[in-house]
Formats: sequence, structure tokens, C-alpha cells
Amino acid sequence: MSLSERLKAAKQGSQQAPRSEAAPAGPAETVQGPATPADEMFDDAPQPITRRTAASAREKPVAPSRSDEPDAALRRLKDKAAATLFERIGARLNDPSLDERQLHSLVRAELNSVIEKSSIPLSPEERKRLTAEVQDDVLGYGPLQKLLDDDTVTEVMVNGPDMIYIEKSGQLQRAPVRFASEEHLRLVIERIVSRIGRRIDESAPMVDARLLDGSRVNAVIPPLAFNGSSLTIRKFSKDPFKVADLVRFGTLSPEMAELLDACVAAKLNVIVSGGTGSGKTTLLNVLSSFIPDGERIVTIEDAVELQLQQDHVVRLESRPPNVEGKGEVSIRDLVRNSLRMRPDRIVVGEVRGGESLDMLQAMNTGHDGSLSTVHANSPRDAIARLETLVLMAGMDLPLRAIREQIASAVDLIVQLTRLRDGTRRVTAVTEVHGMEGQTVTLQDVFLFDYSAGVDENGKFLGKPTSTGIRPRFAERFEELGITVSPRVFDQLPSGPKR
Repeated sequence: MSLSERLKAAKQGSQQAPRSEAAPAGPAETVQGPATPADEMFDDAPQPITRRTAASAREKPVAPSRSDEPDAALRRLKDKAAATLFERIGARLNDPSLDERQLHSLVRAELNSVIEKSSIPLSPEERKRLTAEVQDDVLGYGPLQKLLDDDTVTEVMVNGPDMIYIEKSGQLQRAPVRFASEEHLRLVIERIVSRIGRRIDESAPMVDARLLDGSRVNAVIPPLAFNGSSLTIRKFSKDPFKVADLVRFGTLSPEMAELLDACVAAKLNVIVSGGTGSGKTTLLNVLSSFIPDGERIVTIEDAVELQLQQDHVVRLESRPPNVEGKGEVSIRDLVRNSLRMRPDRIVVGEVRGGESLDMLQAMNTGHDGSLSTVHANSPRDAIARLETLVLMAGMDLPLRAIREQIASAVDLIVQLTRLRDGTRRVTAVTEVHGMEGQTVTLQDVFLFDYSAGVDENGKFLGKPTSTGIRPRFAERFEELGITVSPRVFDQLPSGPKR
């Protein structure tokens, strides 16, 4: 039988078959593509529909699909309301003549108009929920808004529109939210960076920014971000942590806190060292709280994050170049300018380049009591890191001269470590002792006791303990009349008993 004859016979057979007859068993033919792994996590994810399941649905009654549930109707109304709002007032969302209050009033008025015209009846609770979610999409940070409002979430990491992770209690977990599309994610990123005068596009696909509450933001967009735009938000507590909080968390011991308080009061130059996410900025905030109220403080940062509690504070922030590549103001420019501002203390959020040389020179020329942070895994590594950063200043200085500058300028290194149990601990408080030959000598005052082991939940049982060595700067305490309890330098027993 020829192909045309077989097709004709098959057509006649299909016309004679009853309409309710199920399709013969066999491999299911997919009409809609299979759901992605990300879709399987969400109730509103599209499910694959096959010809076999469609025929089976005609044979017997089935339960209403999720799309018939009230939540699905509410989602559709939400999407429609958001789209309508963008059509009506999209051009006014970035109108500089409208303040936040006027913009919220405008959005609420338009949103109420859209809801009134809808044919879906809404209870007061549903109406309130719908209004809040649409406002988050139009004026806020979309699906991230609930995560940012949750005080237990310390970091939000977006790896694309449908893959969002959060950090809680030092542990990473996937969040049950996602963006509607890559365009939705890009809209939120642009909203964040535009509010502080930054830009992000193909010519500048990376940006460091901050939210209105001071949270740190980093965004990377395609073509650099291959799987979709990436967004990382590190949240900071609305109520800044105080020294009592860090003692309660186990980050510091009471003896260590007393010593650091005395060091700041005695105007020692302190470097906070640690890895990414180890809590350097938080500890720098706590150290700055020890500065007396009568002193003038100048803070210098890439993006303003420090939350100093004193009144006499000048906050400086660096500026990236504009579209033409001009107008950049670097951290180094700000450090040099700060010396003309009559500071009692200079606080540099982080040194990561040639500004290290200017900061060391400032510490050596009468600006005692300066504070800063550096990325390093140990106090010895922090010294090596500072040497490298000074070389980045472009000055052809001999290595011995650089080490002498460091040994003379830095008095104390506080090492922070994020342990594998998710906790952040001060693992060393180290005095910069001086020079011996070509080497900068260090002396540990406190060390974390790793020998105590871990409990059944993997939590470290150890705590920072004194080495029993009295640092040389203790003599400065006596000269200035600063008293420190003798127990601060008493060597404690090694670790708690298990």
C-alpha cells in the first residue's frame, strides 16, 4: 500500500471512531515542553500536557486544576494590574519632581482604579495583599521585598530570575520566590542603582550600590553574567550591633571587648582583618562606637555602610567614572583630602589599593587612632597584604621601607574568621611588635581555642582566650590613665571541659 493510501485509510478510521474513545496507549506526545527544575518548586509552574492525559480527562472527571483556584486568579489579576500600571505611569516612576510619598499615592490611586474595573471579587484581605504585592513590583524590589523585610535573612543572592538563595544563621538555603522574567530582574536592578546616581548597562555591566537602609548591593548583568543577571545584597541590621551583642553571639569575649575599648580610647591604630562575609564592617562599627564623642571623625568608603553613632562625623564616598570615563574620585583621593579636614580619627571602610600607602603615612604623621579593614586570612597574611597594596601605589619603595612603615603605623590587628559552623569569631588579637631584621614581628594577645572541639551539632565549643602575654602598648594605657582589669591578660584554662 502506498503512503497516500495509508494516510487516506487512517483518516477514514479516525472519522468512524467515537469521540469519547481514548487514544491508544503508547509513548505520550508532549504538546507543551517539560517543566524546568526551577518550575517544579512553585505551585504556579506550567505542567506538561500530553495527548494521552487530555484524552483521559475527557473520559473521567478530575479535580479542578490549580489554575482554577482563587490564588491563580489573584496572580493573574496581579500581573494584569502591574502591566496596566506600567502602561499608565511608567514614564513617571523616575520623575525627579515626585518624592517617595507622592509616588506611592499616585501608584495607589491608579492601582485602586484597576482593581475596581476587574470582574474578580476580592475580600479585604485579598485586596490588601494584592495592593502590597503590586506596589512591591512597581516601587519596591519585587519578590525580594519580603526577604529584605525579614530580619532573620542576612544575605540575598540572585543567580538569575528563577534561582534565589538566602543566608540564615550563617547557612545558605534556596528561597521559594522568583522573578517573572529576566526583564523583571533587570528592572529591579536598575531601580536600585538609579536611586544613588549609579548606572548599569552593557558598557558598565558591574556596579556596587546600596539600598536606602544601607545594605550593600553588587550587580552583574549579561554579557558578563552568563546565566542571567546576578544580584547580591548583604543586609545590615537596622539597629546596629553593639559590643554586648557581639559578646552574646560569641564573636568576642568580655575580656577581649574590654581590651579593644581601651585600645581605641588610647588612640592605637587598628586593622580589622578577615575574609569575605566574616563580619569586618560590623566589628568596625563596634570599634568606632568606642571613640569619644568630642572627636572629629572622617569616614571614607566605596559605598557608605558604616553606622557611626557619634554626632561629629563627616562621611565621604568614592565616585566611579561617568559615561565618558571622567569624574572618578577614588578612595586614595579621599584619603589625601581627608588630611586637610582636621580629622581626629580617619576610618577607611576597606583598603584595597594604593590608598594603603596614604593611610599608613597618615597614621605615622599624627593621625593616631585610625581604623580600617583589609582582606586577609591571618594577622601575618594581613601584613603581607598591606605590603602588596602599598606596592600598588606605584611608588618604587624598597620592601624594608614599606615594612618599617607598617611596623611603625599599625599597633593592633584583629582577625575575624567565619567558621564552618556559620558563626563569626575573632580568632586572634595580635600586637604589631616592631622589626627584627627584615621581618615585622607579631605578638598574639588573644587566640581562639580550637582544641575544645565541636558539639553534636557541629558548633565550635572553643572561645577566644588570653595568651597570658602583656602587650607593650599596655604601658600607654598607664600613661593615659586608662585602667584595664588584670584578668584581661590572665591566661585562662584551655577550652571548656566536654
